[in-house]
Amino acid sequence: MHFWKFSNLVSLLFVLLALFYYYHTHQFSLSIKMAETEQTPKSIYDFTVKDIRGNDVSLSEYNGKVVLIVNVASKCGLTQSNYKELNVLYEKYKDKVGFEILAFPCNQFAGQEPGNNEEIQDVVCTRFKAEFPIFDKVEVNGKEAAPLYKFLKAQKGGIFGDGIKWNFTKFLVNKEGKVVERYAPTTAPLKIEKDIQNLLGASTS
Repeated sequence: MHFWKFSNLVSLLFVLLALFYYYHTHQFSLSIKMAETEQTPKSIYDFTVKDIRGNDVSLSEYNGKVVLIVNVASKCGLTQSNYKELNVLYEKYKDKVGFEILAFPCNQFAGQEPGNNEEIQDVVCTRFKAEFPIFDKVEVNGKEAAPLYKFLKAQKGGIFGDGIKWNFTKFLVNKEGKVVERYAPTTAPLKIEKDIQNLLGASTS
């Protein structure tokens, strides 16, 4: 009789310990999932980047605008044509209907953006006459890739993998800060004007 009671007590103790372990493990796992959910970026507005002068810029400043994000380089075969057409788009849409171009210099492709930020700014503004915002030089691929670019690539993968293939890859972002399209480096900026107009709700005139 005493042995039976002892066995029952031991069994009950094991059940209680199992319930205790399950509850705390479940709660811990739930807390981790909730934390991950809270930390997962939902749009580009969740990011803060540095401009070409090293100042912090919250991308929430562009809330409600259509944004074209481009990794740029000063010594690429695509540089001249891309800056020329980006300037055309920027001049046409920046003030009237809420459009912005964000340029991120990158030296990961054949070392075609070797200068420091001051040199890059001088080339971009003086030689290519760009008026849209230029940001701090970043990496777009690999372990040191900027968090923004990790997000962009996760939102819109490319052909043969998510990695950025070359200078002047373009990401088009809607007014809610979500990536809606990705364009290859060889896609001329003016070729995507129609997509920009559609997001802006502008006429083609």
